[in-house]
Amino acid sequence: MKKLFGTLGATAASTVGWMLVAKMGIMTAFIVSTIAGGVGAYYGVKLANNIMP
Repeated sequence: MKKLFGTLGATAASTVGWMLVAKMGIMTAFIVSTIAGGVGAYYGVKLANNIMP
């Protein structure tokens, strides 16, 4: 469950991060997407831990 929520959180946050800064350039979008993906994975796993301890 942790892996699933982590993957879903990372994918969703990464996509949103990319879309928000895509017009600033591809490297900026890549960096923001990578950071957002890490944050999304962290909170996805945290959510899974709260749902099923």
